[in-house]
Amino acid sequence: MTEFRRPIYFNPSARSWAVPRSTSSDLAARFHRQLPNYQPTKLFKLDDAAKEIGVRNIFLKDESSRLGLTSFKILGASWGTFRAIARELGLTLEVDLETMKHALAQKPLTLYAATDGNHGRAVARMGAILSLPVEIHVPANLDIATIELIRTEGANILVSEGNYDTAIRDAETATRSKGGLLIQDFSFEGYEEIPQWIIDGYGTMLQEIDEELRDTHVDLVVVPVGVGSFAHAVVSHYKSKEDLPAILTVEPDTAACLWKSFRRGKIQPEQTAYTTLAGLDCGTVSSISWPLLQSGVDASLTVSDYEAHTASLYLKEQGISAGPCGASTLAALRRLSVPDKAKIGLDHKSVIVLLSTEGVRDYNIPPDVSVDDPVALTQTLVQINSANPSLGSVPGPGETNIARYIAAWLEHRDIETHWIEPTKGRPSIVGVVRGSGGGKSLMFNGHIDTVTTIGYEGNPLGGEIHDGKLYGRGAADMKCGLAAALIALANTKKLGLRGDVVFAGVADEEAESIGTEQVLQAGWITDAAIVSEPSGLNIVHAHKGFVWLEVDIHGRAAHGSLPELGIDAISKAGYFLVELDRYAQQLRESTIDSGVGPPSVHVSIIKGGEEASSYPALCTIVLERRTVPGETPDTVKAEIQALLEKISDDVQDFQFDLRVTFNRSPFSIPRDDPFVSLVGDVVNQTLGTSPIFRKDPYWTDCALLADAGISPILWGPDGEGLHAKEEWVDINSIRLVSKGLTEVACKFCR
Repeated sequence: MTEFRRPIYFNPSARSWAVPRSTSSDLAARFHRQLPNYQPTKLFKLDDAAKEIGVRNIFLKDESSRLGLTSFKILGASWGTFRAIARELGLTLEVDLETMKHALAQKPLTLYAATDGNHGRAVARMGAILSLPVEIHVPANLDIATIELIRTEGANILVSEGNYDTAIRDAETATRSKGGLLIQDFSFEGYEEIPQWIIDGYGTMLQEIDEELRDTHVDLVVVPVGVGSFAHAVVSHYKSKEDLPAILTVEPDTAACLWKSFRRGKIQPEQTAYTTLAGLDCGTVSSISWPLLQSGVDASLTVSDYEAHTASLYLKEQGISAGPCGASTLAALRRLSVPDKAKIGLDHKSVIVLLSTEGVRDYNIPPDVSVDDPVALTQTLVQINSANPSLGSVPGPGETNIARYIAAWLEHRDIETHWIEPTKGRPSIVGVVRGSGGGKSLMFNGHIDTVTTIGYEGNPLGGEIHDGKLYGRGAADMKCGLAAALIALANTKKLGLRGDVVFAGVADEEAESIGTEQVLQAGWITDAAIVSEPSGLNIVHAHKGFVWLEVDIHGRAAHGSLPELGIDAISKAGYFLVELDRYAQQLRESTIDSGVGPPSVHVSIIKGGEEASSYPALCTIVLERRTVPGETPDTVKAEIQALLEKISDDVQDFQFDLRVTFNRSPFSIPRDDPFVSLVGDVVNQTLGTSPIFRKDPYWTDCALLADAGISPILWGPDGEGLHAKEEWVDINSIRLVSKGLTEVACKFCR
């Protein structure tokens, strides 16, 4: 278990808090019993788990097969739909489904809902039973397999552009504009009655548990939470009993809207990140459920996707079908320490009920986020393919999967997390450890993309360790630096600093560095920054910039047999290439005292011609000009312009266009800058030897940070093979950098 993980929230006053018993769930139970194929679901006894936890009995309510579906959600959706239609058509609650279906034939209705999986499928099933059209809105990140399951029920699926909360707004808007009934388990102002009916519908499951356990006293009930409607039903049911059991809620680390509301003391929308616990991926607690949960929940915690997955595998071994949402209750129970159990009244005589809300389903096995060692974390990051989609003959998958992992890693430790994605499919991740105030702020910056894995010898995603070196694409460039920075960020939580420490895991550094640009545009500006690119443990305080230019050399298209009409653009381009070669030599011989070496230029791409039998009308030459401090895109363009104009004066029919397509500034920070001196002192202390200060020819995001007014420096682990067929990083250097980054934060942000 990680040292820094999110703590458990305890509410001691809930131990004696009670509510009057309601009869509303009795109506729902009578309704459910008249549905086709109704029967109570199984209640399993988990003897091995009880021994593991140290209690008398653990019972698990298995909702993997409820009325022909793989989730309990049909209980709430069916009763909520039935009551809403009965009200709409003026029918009594004693009416049967056939009579309702006949009435609907005279006045058809459309059902609407938002879902992250099971609720939408349940509403769609009710639509199929009653022969009604159904429109289901789903969040943008819902997996295709889940969408297809909903579609098999006959529903029309609309994918929203945002998260679950966005899908709810879209469903509500569609209901108002098109007409029909919104069947939603989430309440908001002016929409409370149907969510309450859905909550009442869940009570059937709890009554079944009572009937099977009879006089057995339950000491703890563990319930998974999305928007909180199911937990509402659980609290209402169990806190109305004579002997009050404790209620423990569980959420995914990355969608902890209830836990964060408890800590804050009020509800507000939360930004969630991806979770395999899709049914619990909700950002806002339902307004009608919040007061009850705030008073009646005894404890609240979150679990990682990996913990839920592990619990699912255990239940499978016991012959129980449970997906990650369903298994999350067992994962929550396993998280409790001996002191935690004592706080909620558990001992060797206790009886526990776990509510497993869904059956087994397909999902990608999540990696473990409990890793606290920077070397092991580097291995995990290397094993996630984050090759830049802008590079290589076959585009890479991009940064989404590694950003999801980092977000989950941060949330597992209760570190404030922000998902930055102005460019769709190219996310960056910001993690923040807030200081107490009045101190300087520091950023750890590192790119989460890599170059292509194509051409790598061996397994580019292996992360194998041999002879003190960790191998794989991105091992050095720069997942080692990311891992060192993440561990350092977590370390700062216990330092009591006054200043903020910010981690920025940025997209696209290997191409155009849109990630750091977008993080800065989002307002994440700090006093200083360390970019942990692999520097061989040396400190880099200056490097080159670059300018990309395109030159169009114009000819005249004509048939290859008519030289008197054609002008060969490619041949004309040759004059420019010769002059460019001379210009490159002049730059190499430059005596500019930049410290980063002389400026340079090279041709990157030449494109021209259409077919062999025609004079080419256009030849485009792409140039890269590496710049040194003091040079700008304008000065570079002027130099290339002068070359072209000289050729135009000397060569007949030489015509051209010149444009700058992209540029990045050079970077330089004085060696005697206070932050540079501080980093130097820390590195000296960390390495036990005086650090080497360098000025290098490559480009990094240090330049963007400096342009934003931040004082940056580059310092990272020791590795080789960047962009090459074999890449490695020295594992001891990763630990040294993580230790050094922690110490820099301690001294700079205190």
